[in-house]
Amino acid sequence: MNHRHTWLALSVSGLALLASAPALAQQAPTTDATITEEIVVTAQRRSENIRDVPFAVTALGGKTLAAVSAGGGDVLSLSARVPSLQIESSNGRYAPRFYIRGLGNVDFDFNASQPVSVVLDDVVLENVFLKGFPLFDVEQLEVLRGPQGTLFGRNTPAGVVKIDTAKPSDSFGGFGSVAYGNLGAVRAETGVTIPVNDTLSVRVAGLWNHRDDWVNNAYNPSFAGDGDDLGGFDDVAARVHVAFKPTERLSTLLTLQARDYIGTGTLNRANVLTKGSNELNSNFDRDTVYYDGGRNNPQKQHTTSQSLQAAYDFGPVTLTGVVSAYQGRSSGDGDIDGGVASAAATAPYKTPFNSETGTLSSDLDQKTIEVRLASNGDTRLGWQVGAFFWDERFNLVSGTFNGTGGLAPIVIGDVVQRSESWSVFGQANYKVTDALKITGGLRYTEDSRDFSGDRIIPAGSTSTARPLFDVRRSVGDEQVSWDLSALYEVNGDLNVFARVAKGYRGPSLQGRITSSDLITAANSETVMSYEAGLKSRLWEGRARLNATAYYYEVSDPQFTAIGGEGNFNQLINADKGVGYGLEIDGDVYLGAGFSLAGGFAYNHTEIKDKDLLVAFCGANCTVTDPIVTVGTTRRANIDGNPFPQAPKYTANITLNYVHGLRNGTELFASTDWVLQKDFNLFLYESVEFMQDTSFEGGARAGWRDPVKGLEAAVYVRNLTDEANVIGAIDFNNLTAFVNEPRTYGVQVTKRF
Repeated sequence: MNHRHTWLALSVSGLALLASAPALAQQAPTTDATITEEIVVTAQRRSENIRDVPFAVTALGGKTLAAVSAGGGDVLSLSARVPSLQIESSNGRYAPRFYIRGLGNVDFDFNASQPVSVVLDDVVLENVFLKGFPLFDVEQLEVLRGPQGTLFGRNTPAGVVKIDTAKPSDSFGGFGSVAYGNLGAVRAETGVTIPVNDTLSVRVAGLWNHRDDWVNNAYNPSFAGDGDDLGGFDDVAARVHVAFKPTERLSTLLTLQARDYIGTGTLNRANVLTKGSNELNSNFDRDTVYYDGGRNNPQKQHTTSQSLQAAYDFGPVTLTGVVSAYQGRSSGDGDIDGGVASAAATAPYKTPFNSETGTLSSDLDQKTIEVRLASNGDTRLGWQVGAFFWDERFNLVSGTFNGTGGLAPIVIGDVVQRSESWSVFGQANYKVTDALKITGGLRYTEDSRDFSGDRIIPAGSTSTARPLFDVRRSVGDEQVSWDLSALYEVNGDLNVFARVAKGYRGPSLQGRITSSDLITAANSETVMSYEAGLKSRLWEGRARLNATAYYYEVSDPQFTAIGGEGNFNQLINADKGVGYGLEIDGDVYLGAGFSLAGGFAYNHTEIKDKDLLVAFCGANCTVTDPIVTVGTTRRANIDGNPFPQAPKYTANITLNYVHGLRNGTELFASTDWVLQKDFNLFLYESVEFMQDTSFEGGARAGWRDPVKGLEAAVYVRNLTDEANVIGAIDFNNLTAFVNEPRTYGVQVTKRF
């Protein structure tokens, strides 16, 4: 398609422009308006310039996050906005799945583990149930690439997404923003700091994110409505920070959060792929589905949390403690096959059999405790030591329905998973010379996980499944993670670094007991990672360029074999996996009010296990892997395949323009684009589920008064209304689900 080639040319030329910008940059005088701001991050639990961090890290500011979320977007809108970052979900607007440098987990169940950790205000959000908490009043989001097990929580062999919200200060201030758009979308966000006295200050923030139903269930069973039946949501969230500093040495921060969400889950669409092609066919209609089950895919989620941070400055050292608790519950239902199995159904939406599953209830309780002691001052030797404890209790009650709108499940599964982890860690850095700094870290971790489940066959059920009786399985492990890095300051504007790190993800358990008697386990995976790169500030501060090359090897990588003709969801270990690539990001002031930012990543991943076989989609698709017959079943040999949901190429580019007016106000415009290319949806390879190129862009333009803090803008997201396949269901037919539709509207913001 011509517009795809146009975008590819745009991304390549944009990066070339970034690399060759001196001629443009030299035309502009060096003023505060043309100098790129210094970026301060806390990637090593300390505030420091991003150039002084000896590994790959990218930061996104709160204004960037707000711009891409204006049309109602959630955390999925951040996918590919950072090199090597991929985010997707088959669970609607909660339970997103994160991938960094190809490492992730495609498991859609709520008790799945991931090798990417999300840390919100110094608290680990381990369960996917929590990782979809909406982003609002965010100060900065940092993506730390490569193993981060020394300093951050648990299960971080791929990296960390670190989110810091706006905290109270000693002066009154804040903002309010309202966006209104098509599909009945309203997004209202606010954050206000209220100083109570010299020692007490409060930050109150809130979000209301709404969209009307806009998708028609054209099959029109008894649970269909007036033609706008699905696609809407209401997401309401609030946060209160209470900062108390009774003395110059002691500071505390109490944080209370809550979220109430109700909306539509992922819209699976039957028969929208054609055997032998990975392109959406004429059966795809973004505004229409045909469901005989799922009751229009409803979802609900409610979460609350409490955390207390306290720090005491002893002078030479500071002692910090963080205690947190998260509670949550959710429910939902889905027409998984995405169509109708009735004999009267027509070909565009007919499926071989019904598949409807639902979460009757899921309850989560997570607690964490962390204590750190860190040195103060800019001396040659800096260090920190600490201990961490994490405890999670998760209860999932799910049901399988008859798929024709019946209200009562025919099979009920009751799963209880209990997990604990504790660790001790330390890190030290030493300035060998004024230019050379060496950093090393070490962490010892013990993990345990217990799984138990019961299968219940309700009275009158038509299911032929048999009851289970207290199925139990336990796993545990202990590991040492470590890292060693060197950072050398070539001059005041250029640092080079090298790092070697060992990461670890604890053992996992999984069991879909409504449909299988099999409880599967995956042993711990360990990652040896090597990376080197540079971080630079160019042309008298008018540009910034960072580059990293990396290689990693995973021993016993954990994968989830999903789907196949039997609709499995089973954990497996491969012998080995490897990944290597190159990441580049930066920004530059071009002159005349124009600035450009961009990022690019090449990621190669490969499964290495000559004997690893998985189920596949059978006759529905065109498998390109070798097929092996085991007994009476056929399996695909996946040796040499890429990791699932691991794009070989990702890129992003943003062009900004600001024009100052004589009265001190400004006109502004921006456009931003992201690209993902060559990624596989499953472990096995087939023509239908290997995606070529997906891209999406947006634009924003308006007027602002920096003195009065007033801004008015128009926006459009998914500017070209791309329909990108982001996931698929392979056990029944060629069912897929796609990205968000085009949204547009107006936005008004007031800062004070």
